[in-house]
Amino acid sequence: MRFAAKRLLGAVLVLLVLSAALYALFYLVPGDPAQLACGERCSPAQVAQVRGQLGLDEPAFAQYLHFLQGLFAGRDYSAGTSLQHCAAPCLGLSHQNDQQVTTLILAGLPATASLAFGALVVWLALGVGTGLLSALRRGGATERVLTVLTLAGTGTPVFILGLLLLMAVCAYLQWLPFPSYVPLSQDPEQWAWNMLLPWLTLGLFESAKYARLTRSSTLEVLAEDHIRTFRAYGVSERAVVTRHALRGALPPVIALSALDLGSMMGGAMLTEQLFGIPGLGRLLIESVRSVDLPVVVGVVLVIGTAVVLANAVADVLYALADRRVVLS
Repeated sequence: MRFAAKRLLGAVLVLLVLSAALYALFYLVPGDPAQLACGERCSPAQVAQVRGQLGLDEPAFAQYLHFLQGLFAGRDYSAGTSLQHCAAPCLGLSHQNDQQVTTLILAGLPATASLAFGALVVWLALGVGTGLLSALRRGGATERVLTVLTLAGTGTPVFILGLLLLMAVCAYLQWLPFPSYVPLSQDPEQWAWNMLLPWLTLGLFESAKYARLTRSSTLEVLAEDHIRTFRAYGVSERAVVTRHALRGALPPVIALSALDLGSMMGGAMLTEQLFGIPGLGRLLIESVRSVDLPVVVGVVLVIGTAVVLANAVADVLYALADRRVVLS
Protein backbone atom coordinates (compact mmCIF):
# COMPACT_ATOMS: atom_id res chain seq x y z
CA MET A 1 0.00 0.00 0.00
CA ARG A 2 2.86 2.39 0.78
CA PHE A 3 4.45 1.65 -2.59
CA ALA A 4 1.12 2.15 -4.40
CA ALA A 5 0.54 5.45 -2.56
CA LYS A 6 4.02 6.70 -3.47
CA ARG A 7 3.57 5.73 -7.11
CA LEU A 8 0.15 7.40 -7.19
CA LEU A 9 1.57 10.61 -5.70
CA GLY A 10 4.45 10.55 -8.15
CA ALA A 11 2.04 10.03 -11.05
CA VAL A 12 -0.07 13.02 -9.98
CA LEU A 13 3.03 15.24 -9.74
CA VAL A 14 4.25 14.12 -13.17
CA LEU A 15 0.85 14.82 -14.71
CA LEU A 16 0.73 18.28 -13.12
CA VAL A 17 4.13 19.10 -14.60
CA LEU A 18 3.00 17.71 -17.96
CA SER A 19 -0.21 19.75 -17.92
CA ALA A 20 1.74 22.94 -17.11
CA ALA A 21 4.23 22.27 -19.91
CA LEU A 22 1.45 21.55 -22.42
CA TYR A 23 -0.51 24.62 -21.43
CA ALA A 24 2.55 26.82 -21.75
CA LEU A 25 3.54 25.25 -25.06
CA PHE A 26 0.19 25.59 -26.79
CA TYR A 27 -1.37 28.64 -25.16
CA LEU A 28 1.50 30.95 -24.18
CA VAL A 29 3.58 30.72 -27.36
CA PRO A 30 3.35 33.58 -29.88
CA GLY A 31 -0.05 33.54 -31.51
CA ASP A 32 -3.63 34.22 -30.49
CA PRO A 33 -5.79 31.19 -29.58
CA ALA A 34 -8.85 33.46 -29.69
CA GLN A 35 -8.11 34.35 -33.32
CA LEU A 36 -7.71 30.64 -34.12
CA ALA A 37 -10.98 29.82 -32.38
CA CYS A 38 -12.88 32.65 -34.06
CA GLY A 39 -11.43 32.30 -37.55
CA GLU A 40 -9.47 34.48 -39.94
CA ARG A 41 -12.46 36.57 -41.05
CA CYS A 42 -13.48 37.69 -37.56
CA SER A 43 -13.34 41.37 -36.74
CA PRO A 44 -11.25 42.61 -33.77
CA ALA A 45 -14.45 43.06 -31.76
CA GLN A 46 -15.49 39.45 -32.40
CA VAL A 47 -12.00 38.18 -31.48
CA ALA A 48 -12.15 40.19 -28.25
CA GLN A 49 -15.55 38.67 -27.46
CA VAL A 50 -14.23 35.12 -28.03
CA ARG A 51 -11.18 35.93 -25.91
CA GLY A 52 -13.43 36.92 -23.04
CA GLN A 53 -15.65 33.83 -23.43
CA LEU A 54 -12.62 31.53 -23.30
CA GLY A 55 -11.04 33.39 -20.39
CA LEU A 56 -7.97 34.29 -22.43
CA ASP A 57 -8.06 37.93 -21.30
CA GLU A 58 -6.90 36.90 -17.80
CA PRO A 59 -3.28 36.55 -16.62
CA ALA A 60 -1.47 33.38 -17.69
CA PHE A 61 -1.35 31.92 -14.17
CA ALA A 62 -5.08 32.51 -13.69
CA GLN A 63 -5.77 30.79 -17.02
CA TYR A 64 -3.77 27.73 -15.91
CA LEU A 65 -5.64 27.62 -12.58
CA HIS A 66 -8.93 27.64 -14.49
CA PHE A 67 -7.58 24.82 -16.64
CA LEU A 68 -6.79 22.78 -13.50
CA GLN A 69 -10.18 23.65 -12.07
CA GLY A 70 -11.78 22.20 -15.15
CA LEU A 71 -9.78 18.99 -14.77
CA PHE A 72 -10.77 18.39 -11.14
CA ALA A 73 -14.06 20.23 -10.61
CA GLY A 74 -15.47 21.20 -13.99
CA ARG A 75 -15.83 24.62 -15.55
CA ASP A 76 -18.40 26.98 -17.05
CA TYR A 77 -17.86 28.54 -20.47
CA SER A 78 -19.63 31.63 -21.73
CA ALA A 79 -21.59 31.08 -24.92
CA GLY A 80 -22.97 34.51 -25.68
CA THR A 81 -25.89 35.11 -23.33
CA SER A 82 -25.78 31.63 -21.74
CA LEU A 83 -23.32 29.43 -19.87
CA GLN A 84 -22.19 25.98 -20.97
CA HIS A 85 -21.07 23.69 -18.18
CA CYS A 86 -18.17 21.31 -18.82
CA ALA A 87 -18.08 18.54 -16.22
CA ALA A 88 -14.82 17.24 -14.76
CA PRO A 89 -12.46 16.19 -16.16
CA CYS A 90 -12.97 19.16 -18.47
CA LEU A 91 -10.30 19.64 -21.14
CA GLY A 92 -11.97 22.62 -22.77
CA LEU A 93 -14.06 23.16 -25.88
CA SER A 94 -13.04 22.39 -29.44
CA HIS A 95 -12.39 25.46 -31.56
CA GLN A 96 -13.87 23.77 -34.62
CA ASN A 97 -17.31 22.64 -33.44
CA ASP A 98 -17.65 23.86 -29.81
CA GLN A 99 -17.93 20.27 -28.60
CA GLN A 100 -16.33 19.32 -25.32
CA VAL A 101 -12.85 17.87 -25.80
CA THR A 102 -13.62 15.13 -23.27
CA THR A 103 -16.56 13.99 -25.41
CA LEU A 104 -14.39 13.82 -28.53
CA ILE A 105 -11.70 11.85 -26.69
CA LEU A 106 -14.18 9.42 -25.15
CA ALA A 107 -15.62 8.80 -28.62
CA GLY A 108 -12.20 7.75 -29.98
CA LEU A 109 -10.82 6.04 -26.88
CA PRO A 110 -12.56 2.63 -27.30
CA ALA A 111 -11.20 2.17 -30.83
CA THR A 112 -7.65 3.10 -29.80
CA ALA A 113 -7.79 0.95 -26.65
CA SER A 114 -9.00 -2.09 -28.59
CA LEU A 115 -6.24 -1.58 -31.17
CA ALA A 116 -3.52 -1.16 -28.52
CA PHE A 117 -4.49 -4.12 -26.32
CA GLY A 118 -5.05 -6.44 -29.27
CA ALA A 119 -1.67 -5.53 -30.72
CA LEU A 120 -0.12 -6.04 -27.26
CA VAL A 121 -1.28 -9.66 -27.22
CA VAL A 122 0.11 -10.23 -30.73
CA TRP A 123 3.53 -8.67 -30.15
CA LEU A 124 4.04 -10.38 -26.79
CA ALA A 125 3.03 -13.81 -28.12
CA LEU A 126 5.14 -13.54 -31.26
CA GLY A 127 8.01 -11.51 -29.83
CA VAL A 128 8.58 -13.45 -26.61
CA GLY A 129 8.03 -16.80 -28.30
CA THR A 130 10.37 -16.00 -31.20
CA GLY A 131 13.04 -14.53 -28.91
CA LEU A 132 12.94 -17.50 -26.55
CA LEU A 133 13.16 -20.00 -29.41
CA SER A 134 16.04 -18.06 -30.96
CA ALA A 135 17.93 -18.10 -27.64
CA LEU A 136 17.40 -21.84 -27.12
CA ARG A 137 18.49 -22.61 -30.70
CA ARG A 138 21.53 -20.37 -30.55
CA GLY A 139 24.02 -21.03 -33.32
CA GLY A 140 21.66 -23.13 -35.42
CA ALA A 141 19.76 -22.56 -38.61
CA THR A 142 16.59 -21.71 -36.67
CA GLU A 143 18.29 -18.80 -34.94
CA ARG A 144 19.69 -17.44 -38.20
CA VAL A 145 16.30 -17.55 -39.90
CA LEU A 146 14.57 -15.89 -36.95
CA THR A 147 17.30 -13.23 -36.76
CA VAL A 148 16.81 -12.35 -40.43
CA LEU A 149 13.04 -12.16 -39.94
CA THR A 150 13.31 -9.93 -36.86
CA LEU A 151 15.77 -7.62 -38.61
CA ALA A 152 13.42 -7.37 -41.58
CA GLY A 153 10.51 -6.63 -39.26
CA THR A 154 12.47 -3.94 -37.43
CA GLY A 155 13.41 -2.19 -40.66
CA THR A 156 9.96 -2.29 -42.31
CA PRO A 157 7.81 0.81 -41.69
CA VAL A 158 4.43 0.05 -40.18
CA PHE A 159 2.47 1.57 -43.08
CA ILE A 160 4.40 -0.56 -45.59
CA LEU A 161 3.66 -3.66 -43.53
CA GLY A 162 -0.01 -2.72 -43.35
CA LEU A 163 -0.22 -2.16 -47.10
CA LEU A 164 1.45 -5.51 -47.78
CA LEU A 165 -1.05 -7.28 -45.49
CA LEU A 166 -3.97 -5.53 -47.18
CA MET A 167 -2.72 -6.48 -50.63
CA ALA A 168 -1.93 -10.08 -49.68
CA VAL A 169 -4.86 -10.97 -47.43
CA CYS A 170 -7.64 -8.83 -48.91
CA ALA A 171 -6.73 -8.28 -52.56
CA TYR A 172 -4.69 -11.32 -53.64
CA LEU A 173 -5.79 -14.19 -51.36
CA GLN A 174 -9.21 -12.66 -50.60
CA TRP A 175 -9.34 -14.29 -47.18
CA LEU A 176 -10.88 -11.18 -45.62
CA PRO A 177 -12.78 -8.15 -46.94
CA PHE A 178 -11.11 -4.78 -46.66
CA PRO A 179 -11.42 -3.66 -43.02
CA SER A 180 -14.12 -1.21 -42.02
CA TYR A 181 -14.27 -0.36 -38.33
CA VAL A 182 -17.34 -1.65 -36.49
CA PRO A 183 -17.79 -0.75 -32.78
CA LEU A 184 -17.57 -3.62 -30.32
CA SER A 185 -20.97 -2.75 -28.83
CA GLN A 186 -22.61 -2.94 -32.25
CA ASP A 187 -21.33 -6.33 -33.48
CA PRO A 188 -18.52 -8.10 -31.53
CA GLU A 189 -17.86 -10.65 -34.27
CA GLN A 190 -17.51 -8.08 -37.05
CA TRP A 191 -15.45 -5.88 -34.73
CA ALA A 192 -12.96 -8.70 -34.20
CA TRP A 193 -12.70 -9.61 -37.89
CA ASN A 194 -12.21 -5.98 -38.94
CA MET A 195 -9.59 -5.40 -36.22
CA LEU A 196 -7.60 -8.53 -37.13
CA LEU A 197 -5.39 -6.90 -39.79
CA PRO A 198 -4.69 -3.75 -37.70
CA TRP A 199 -3.72 -6.00 -34.77
CA LEU A 200 -1.41 -8.04 -36.99
CA THR A 201 0.12 -4.93 -38.57
CA LEU A 202 0.97 -3.26 -35.28
CA GLY A 203 1.78 -6.54 -33.54
CA LEU A 204 4.16 -7.78 -36.23
CA PHE A 205 5.90 -4.41 -36.34
CA GLU A 206 6.47 -4.35 -32.57
CA SER A 207 7.17 -8.08 -32.15
CA ALA A 208 10.54 -7.81 -33.93
CA LYS A 209 11.80 -5.48 -31.20
CA TYR A 210 10.54 -7.79 -28.45
CA ALA A 211 12.08 -10.84 -30.09
CA ARG A 212 15.52 -9.24 -30.03
CA LEU A 213 15.06 -8.05 -26.44
CA THR A 214 13.81 -11.45 -25.23
CA ARG A 215 16.66 -13.25 -26.97
CA SER A 216 19.37 -11.07 -25.42
CA SER A 217 17.76 -11.16 -21.95
CA THR A 218 17.32 -14.94 -22.05
CA LEU A 219 20.91 -15.54 -23.14
CA GLU A 220 22.11 -13.27 -20.35
CA VAL A 221 20.08 -15.15 -17.72
CA LEU A 222 21.11 -18.57 -19.07
CA ALA A 223 24.76 -17.60 -18.55
CA GLU A 224 24.28 -16.80 -14.85
CA ASP A 225 25.66 -19.01 -12.08
CA HIS A 226 22.34 -20.10 -10.57
CA ILE A 227 21.21 -21.54 -13.94
CA ARG A 228 24.37 -23.66 -14.12
CA THR A 229 23.71 -24.77 -10.54
CA PHE A 230 20.18 -25.89 -11.38
CA ARG A 231 21.49 -27.89 -14.32
CA ALA A 232 24.24 -29.43 -12.20
CA TYR A 233 21.62 -30.63 -9.69
CA GLY A 234 19.73 -32.38 -12.46
CA VAL A 235 16.79 -29.98 -12.87
CA SER A 236 15.10 -30.62 -16.19
CA GLU A 237 15.89 -28.21 -19.01
CA ARG A 238 12.21 -27.38 -19.39
CA ALA A 239 11.95 -26.34 -15.74
CA VAL A 240 15.17 -24.35 -15.97
CA VAL A 241 13.89 -22.40 -18.96
CA THR A 242 10.25 -21.84 -17.95
CA ARG A 243 10.57 -21.42 -14.17
CA HIS A 244 13.91 -19.62 -13.89
CA ALA A 245 15.41 -18.31 -17.13
CA LEU A 246 12.20 -16.92 -18.63
CA ARG A 247 11.15 -15.31 -15.36
CA GLY A 248 14.49 -13.58 -15.09
CA ALA A 249 14.28 -12.38 -18.70
CA LEU A 250 10.76 -10.94 -18.44
CA PRO A 251 11.32 -7.69 -16.44
CA PRO A 252 12.83 -5.68 -19.33
CA VAL A 253 10.07 -6.98 -21.61
CA ILE A 254 7.44 -5.85 -19.09
CA ALA A 255 8.99 -2.40 -18.77
CA LEU A 256 9.13 -1.90 -22.53
CA SER A 257 5.57 -3.22 -22.96
CA ALA A 258 4.28 -0.67 -20.46
CA LEU A 259 5.95 2.19 -22.32
CA ASP A 260 4.76 0.98 -25.71
CA LEU A 261 1.20 0.33 -24.54
CA GLY A 262 0.96 3.77 -22.98
CA SER A 263 2.30 5.57 -26.02
CA MET A 264 0.19 3.35 -28.28
CA MET A 265 -2.96 4.88 -26.77
CA GLY A 266 -2.38 7.87 -28.99
CA GLY A 267 0.62 7.00 -31.06
CA ALA A 268 -0.79 4.44 -33.50
CA MET A 269 -1.63 7.23 -35.92
CA LEU A 270 -0.40 5.59 -39.11
CA THR A 271 -2.24 2.35 -38.40
CA GLU A 272 -5.46 4.17 -37.58
CA GLN A 273 -5.17 6.29 -40.72
CA LEU A 274 -4.39 3.28 -42.90
CA PHE A 275 -7.33 1.18 -41.70
CA GLY A 276 -9.79 4.03 -41.10
CA ILE A 277 -10.04 3.49 -37.34
CA PRO A 278 -11.69 6.51 -35.64
CA GLY A 279 -9.31 6.58 -32.67
CA LEU A 280 -7.22 9.10 -30.77
CA GLY A 281 -4.39 9.01 -33.31
CA ARG A 282 -6.63 10.12 -36.15
CA LEU A 283 -8.27 12.71 -33.89
CA LEU A 284 -4.84 14.12 -33.03
CA ILE A 285 -3.81 14.37 -36.71
CA GLU A 286 -7.04 16.12 -37.67
CA SER A 287 -6.73 18.52 -34.72
CA VAL A 288 -3.15 19.41 -35.61
CA ARG A 289 -4.15 20.09 -39.21
CA SER A 290 -6.98 22.41 -38.11
CA VAL A 291 -4.89 23.96 -35.26
CA ASP A 292 -7.54 22.92 -32.72
CA LEU A 293 -5.37 23.55 -29.65
CA PRO A 294 -7.73 22.31 -26.89
CA VAL A 295 -8.14 18.94 -28.61
CA VAL A 296 -4.38 18.63 -29.19
CA VAL A 297 -3.66 19.41 -25.51
CA GLY A 298 -6.37 17.00 -24.35
CA VAL A 299 -5.18 14.08 -26.50
CA VAL A 300 -1.52 14.58 -25.51
CA LEU A 301 -2.51 14.78 -21.84
CA VAL A 302 -4.45 11.51 -22.18
CA ILE A 303 -1.40 9.88 -23.80
CA GLY A 304 0.80 11.11 -20.95
CA THR A 305 -1.66 9.76 -18.39
CA ALA A 306 -1.67 6.38 -20.11
CA VAL A 307 2.16 6.25 -20.10
CA VAL A 308 2.38 7.18 -16.40
CA LEU A 309 -0.26 4.64 -15.35
CA ALA A 310 1.29 1.93 -17.52
CA ASN A 311 4.67 2.50 -15.85
CA ALA A 312 3.09 2.24 -12.39
CA VAL A 313 1.51 -1.09 -13.34
CA ALA A 314 4.84 -2.24 -14.80
CA ASP A 315 6.56 -1.66 -11.45
CA VAL A 316 4.13 -4.07 -9.77
CA LEU A 317 4.47 -6.65 -12.56
CA TYR A 318 8.26 -6.37 -12.20
CA ALA A 319 8.03 -7.75 -8.67
CA LEU A 320 5.63 -10.51 -9.69
CA ALA A 321 7.93 -11.63 -12.51
CA ASP A 322 11.17 -11.44 -10.51
CA ARG A 323 11.03 -11.84 -6.73
CA ARG A 324 14.46 -10.27 -6.41
CA VAL A 325 12.86 -6.89 -7.11
CA VAL A 326 11.98 -5.10 -3.88
CA LEU A 327 9.16 -2.55 -3.84
CA SER A 328 10.19 0.50 -1.84
